Amino acid sequence: MVFGEKLRTERNRKGWSQEELAEKLYVSRQAVSKWENGQNYPSIEIVIKISDLLELTIDELLRSDEELKRKVIKDGRKLAYPRLKAACDILFLVGAVLLALKLGVLALNKLTSYEVELVGGRFFWNFASLILMVGGGVGAGVLKEKYKTD
Repeated sequence: MVFGEKLRTERNRKGWSQEELAEKLYVSRQAVSKWENGQNYPSIEIVIKISDLLELTIDELLRSDEELKRKVIKDGRKLAYPRLKAACDILFLVGAVLLALKLGVLALNKLTSYEVELVGGRFFWNFASLILMVGGGVGAGVLKEKYKTD
């Protein structure tokens, strides 16, 4: 049984009209009708609410409908992508800040009589910014390829 048929059957078993289910889900009656007729699918958040309202597992709702399973998986990837991308961007920015600090201190030492010493060792200041910037950039590139829209 596909999702739409399962939804209609379980809604009728509860004795609810499309309008009543729509009110419980905070959607329009037309949305419920489209789901039941297979013209559209709900978001994963709505699938979870439907599961709770109809006292079914998400597996019972999704398992029989391959297209809905693909949509839920694709939606899940879209939710994960921004967080991972933000982490890569932060790595890149931290590397850029370290590089800017190093260049600023070098310029200060060259152009003035100050002798500011960089704490943390030469290896850290020579390679940390490079490693962070390359790691963040490569990670962002890999994510972009992995989560490209079809």
